[in-house]
Amino acid sequence: MTRKICIFDTTLRDGEQSPGASMNSQEKLVVARQLVRLGVDVIEAGFPASSPGELRAVQEIGSMVGDTAVVCALARANEGDIDAAVQALKTAKRPRIHTGIGVSEQHMTKKLGITRDECVERAAHAVAYARKFVDDVEFYAEDAGRADQDFLLRVLQAVVDAGATVINIPDTTGFCLPEEYGACVKRVCDSIQGIENVVVSVHTHDDLGLATALALAGVRNGATQVECSINGLGERAGNASLEEVVMAIKLHGEELDAHTDVRTTEIMRASRLVSRVTGMQVQSNKAIVGANAFSHSSGIHQDGVLKARDTYEIIDPADVGAIGSEIILTSRSGHAALRHRLSELGYTFRDDEFDDVYKRFLEIADQKKEVYDEDLESMVQERSREVAAVYTLAALQIQCGDPLVPTAVATIIDEDGNKHVVSATGTGPVDAAYKAIDRVVSVHGDLEEYAVKAITRGIDAIGEVVVRVKSEDDKLFVGRGSDTDVIVSSAKAYVNAINRMITMQRSRED
Repeated sequence: MTRKICIFDTTLRDGEQSPGASMNSQEKLVVARQLVRLGVDVIEAGFPASSPGELRAVQEIGSMVGDTAVVCALARANEGDIDAAVQALKTAKRPRIHTGIGVSEQHMTKKLGITRDECVERAAHAVAYARKFVDDVEFYAEDAGRADQDFLLRVLQAVVDAGATVINIPDTTGFCLPEEYGACVKRVCDSIQGIENVVVSVHTHDDLGLATALALAGVRNGATQVECSINGLGERAGNASLEEVVMAIKLHGEELDAHTDVRTTEIMRASRLVSRVTGMQVQSNKAIVGANAFSHSSGIHQDGVLKARDTYEIIDPADVGAIGSEIILTSRSGHAALRHRLSELGYTFRDDEFDDVYKRFLEIADQKKEVYDEDLESMVQERSREVAAVYTLAALQIQCGDPLVPTAVATIIDEDGNKHVVSATGTGPVDAAYKAIDRVVSVHGDLEEYAVKAITRGIDAIGEVVVRVKSEDDKLFVGRGSDTDVIVSSAKAYVNAINRMITMQRSRED
C-alpha cells in the first residue's frame, strides 16, 4: 500500500493573497463547501489576526466543515496572532494553528531584525504557546529554500521538541531546483529526532515555474503533506497547483509511493468555481483545467485521438470532471476530424462527395481561426442549396464608402458553364450586387424582405442572410446565403432565391 499524502489546500489563505483575488466571507464559504466535496484533508481558512472579518470567516468555515477536514488558521510567531487564531478556531471540530517565522538570512536580518538565537527562541515559544490551546500545531520555516541548511535543522528540531505536530518546509520564493529541494526534505526526514511522529509538509511557489516539480520532489523524498491551491493561486506567480499535484500523484503513485484521497472528478468544478469567485481567469493552456487541456487542433493529433484517446491524452477527461476530449476544427484539421464531426452532427458523405466538402471546409477555415458546429451546418446547407443551381456566384468584388459610389463586379456561371462578368452601381453595396446579378439572370425578382444574423461565435462569425423575393406573378421565393462577408452572403441568398424561382417556373412548364 502506498503512503497517504495529505492535501493541504491554501486557496482561501495564500490563494486569496493573489492581487485582485480577495473573497468575502460568503464567497469563502462557497469555496470551502467545494473543498469538502473535493475531499481535501486540510483547509487553511485564513489569517484571523489580519482583520475582524477574516476572523469571522474562519469561524464560519469551521462551523460548516465539521469533522470532514482539518480547519487551519495562520498565525505569525507571536502570542497576539495565536490568540486570534484560537478565537477563530473555536467552532472547528478539528482545529490546527499554523504558526511560523522566517529562517533565511534575508528574512531574519532584513525583515525581522533578529539573530539566529532569537529566531529559534521565537519559533519554539510560538509552538509551545499554541499547543496550550490545540493539539495540532503546524510550524512553517519561511523561506527554508534559501536558508542555511544546518540552521534550518536547528529550528525544526526546536519546534518538534516544543510540540509541533507538522513541520512545513516552504520554498517561499520558488528559488530551488527540484533536486536541491528534494535533498533538503530528505535531510530533514533523516536528521530530526522524533520525526516519525511528525508530518513533514512541503509548500512551494511557482516563481520559476517549478512549483509542482518541487512539491513532487518533496513527496519523493519523504514529505507526507503537500500545500497547494486551486488553479495555483497565490502570492506572485502562485502556489503549486492542487490539480497538477493530485493528478501527477495519481499517474505516478507507484513511483512516488504515494496516493491521495482527493475526489478528482470534482477538480474541474472546483477550478471553475474559484475562477468565477475570484475573477482570476484560468489560462487556456493551463494543465488539467485549462480550456485547451483536452482539445486537439492538429490533424495528426486529431487522427490519433479519434483512433485511441491515449495516443495524445495521458488523463481521461472524465477523471477530472471534464466533459470530454474536444476536436477543434481549424485549417490544420484533416479529413478524419472533419468526417468525425460531421458524422456527430448527422451528416454522411460518399468519398467522392466528401472531397468537395473538405475543400469548402478549408475555404472557411482559412477565413476563421476556428470552425464551429454552426459553420458546418451552414456549409452543408449551403452545399445542398447549390446542388440544382441554375446560376452560381463565382466571385464578387465590392467598392463602396463615402464619397464613393457603391459598385459591384460579379462573376456568375450559368448552368451551361458560361462565365459572365458584370458590374453595376447602386444605392449601397447590396443594391449594387443585386443589380449586377440581374444583368445575367433570365428573370427578375423584387426584394420583399431582407434579414441578416450571425450564426456562429466571434468577430469572424459567419453571417447568414435570408431574403424573400417576389416574382412577376406575385409568388414569393426564399433564398439563403452564408459567408464570413455579409455582402457575399447577401448575393448568395439572392442567387439562391432566383434559382428557386427559375426551377419553379420550369417545373410548371414541364
